[in-house]
Amino acid sequence: MVDKEKVAEVIEQIRPSLQADGGDVALVDVSDDGMVTVELQGACKGCPMSQLTLANGVERILKERVEGVTGVRPADL
Repeated sequence: MVDKEKVAEVIEQIRPSLQADGGDVALVDVSDDGMVTVELQGACKGCPMSQLTLANGVERILKERVEGVTGVRPADL
């Protein structure tokens, strides 16, 4: 089982980078199978590059730093 508190801590570390570009991310849920659901906010919401940000930024970092994370998906899917 994935440590939801650890996921939240890592997201807090990622947020300043997104906020610097006018966006933000909030943790919505962590499933038992390691899928992390996040809500993109601000400039990130609806941005054509948001999938790239999720895959190459948020997901990559979470997988590196939190054992058991299998992926990241936006809450609006």
